Amino acid sequence: MSHPPIGQPAPEFELPDQNGNTVKLSSFKGKNVVVYFYPKALTPGCTVQACGIRDSKGKLDKKDVIVLGISPDAVKRLPKFIEKEELNFTLLSDEDHTVAQKYGVWGMKKFMGREFMGLIRTTFIIGKDGRLLEVMDKFKTKSHHEDLIAAMDKLL
Repeated sequence: MSHPPIGQPAPEFELPDQNGNTVKLSSFKGKNVVVYFYPKALTPGCTVQACGIRDSKGKLDKKDVIVLGISPDAVKRLPKFIEKEELNFTLLSDEDHTVAQKYGVWGMKKFMGREFMGLIRTTFIIGKDGRLLEVMDKFKTKSHHEDLIAAMDKLL
């Protein structure tokens, strides 16, 4: 599977957030949007990544950025993650990984000698016009927020 092409409109989606409310990507036109896909809430790598984004909120706000974190977690798991880590952005549930497939981030993974289908950690930066500006798929969870800010500085 491949990612949507840079410069093209980002694939539309509609998913439930941590409160069960429906969130549509198109409702954020006029804002820069970061859509980041992460494998599982409350796991070490995903927690480090989310906390880095949480702590970068001030810098992201200055760039008029909305952050949406998407995982295959059930809606009921998301509030626990937000509460425990005091996250300050929206989490969305993609249980059937339909959106992950649209974005080309559902695929074969290897972990401890095992192969399985799963979510491939990837971040998409979408411009105010709804077009895809950048795909980030090579980063460490610990420095993801720094790489994200650097990419935003270059793009915006």
